[in-house]
Amino acid sequence: MHSITSQYLARFRRLDDGDGGRGGDGAPALLPVTGAQRRFVLVRAMDPAGRPDLVPMFFSFPRGTVDLARLAAAARRLAVLHPVLRARPEVLRGTPVLRLGAPEAPVTRVSCAPGEDAAAALRRVLCDWAPQGAPLRLFLVADGAQGPHEQEGADRADGPDGQEGPGADGPREVLAVVLEHTACDGQSLSRIVEELAAAYAAGRATDGPSPADAAAELDAYREAVLLQLAAEERAGSPAAMAYWGDRLRAVRERARSANGPRGAARDGLPSGSAERRVPAPEAGASFPQLLDACRTAAEVLYGKGHVVPLGYPWGGRPPGAAPVLGCFLNTVVFPTATGTCPVTPEETAGAWWDDLDHAGTPFDAVVHAARAAGSGWRGGLDGLLTVDEARRRPPLRLGGVPGREIHIDGRAVRGPFAVSVTQGPELQLRMVWDRAVHSDETAEAAFAALTGALSAPPAAAG
Repeated sequence: MHSITSQYLARFRRLDDGDGGRGGDGAPALLPVTGAQRRFVLVRAMDPAGRPDLVPMFFSFPRGTVDLARLAAAARRLAVLHPVLRARPEVLRGTPVLRLGAPEAPVTRVSCAPGEDAAAALRRVLCDWAPQGAPLRLFLVADGAQGPHEQEGADRADGPDGQEGPGADGPREVLAVVLEHTACDGQSLSRIVEELAAAYAAGRATDGPSPADAAAELDAYREAVLLQLAAEERAGSPAAMAYWGDRLRAVRERARSANGPRGAARDGLPSGSAERRVPAPEAGASFPQLLDACRTAAEVLYGKGHVVPLGYPWGGRPPGAAPVLGCFLNTVVFPTATGTCPVTPEETAGAWWDDLDHAGTPFDAVVHAARAAGSGWRGGLDGLLTVDEARRRPPLRLGGVPGREIHIDGRAVRGPFAVSVTQGPELQLRMVWDRAVHSDETAEAAFAALTGALSAPPAAAG
């Protein structure tokens, strides 16, 4: 039986050998996509508005710090060098691909509409994202008189709740560096911040990457994707498919009806959020502990007697691949039962370690395995968990001034709820939720259950 990955590669090679596979200079015009990118391209293709998943980073600078022309030149250098920043996702004859185009990385100054602050203006810009444009875009907006509804990220901890007062250190401006998820993962974000700062420091008059450098990066990117697809093909073996079919047989697709009154949000924003810091265990919280805490939250959100699929990113560049920009992290599914029987830390840890033996199986192949085993699940995830093991991303430094990474609440979210954890001397916990699915009251109770589970002395977790 041919795996989903082998079938994809066969279809891509037919396209790559055809007229659309090469540009006028003989260089590749089409690039294959990883399993992770395949998932995002297909989700985007099924969205009525063609909306992509976006990954924004927000940095607060003293007003007047950022030279837009210099920033635009720096961003364009990144787009010239990195193939994934000048490629556009499309589905060609049923096959997801990236099509290379001209390097673009628009930098836009955004004006606040009447009654808006910087946070509201940036939420509006992201909501209005045009699907046909460049995968990397930057937006700069001055804070309004009230200051944006910001919360500090992991790079600063000068208050118990991670918040700063508006205008605490004079007028500010917020720079949003935004990528489509097909172009990046967590490893890519750190490199983008570093290279954007270096290109900005070099100045507008400095030459960009040479054609030879760009060609070498294209070769490295293509090789990395092909190595990843080879690894995914091996991970989609009949044994792996049987494993995931058995593991996910009990998962069902959940109707996305509101758990509470629709439109009951206090501030009219599409998503709610909560954040808290709790003391970290001496060795940090183990991943099974975090999964158990998410199960506790899911029990509040969905009730007892359900199998709730939680997703988390896992993986990295394949062995032998260059550290290219792109999206290589697979989404692994952890089915967690709510309230049907006691679940011990050892059971959670054992199931998770077994899953890691099959964590390279592409997400769409996992969904196929579940459906072949009799599940009605179509791939919808009820929750997402991300963990920042790196503790901090280097600050974006422009003109010698470090930007303070911040969080802007209230943005639309793709799933019902998501939990992010930053490991450090404390655990920084954040949960966001879709208010069309969960009421604030229920979600806040779920977050309290999650933080309570991680604040309690941990049992042995194996």
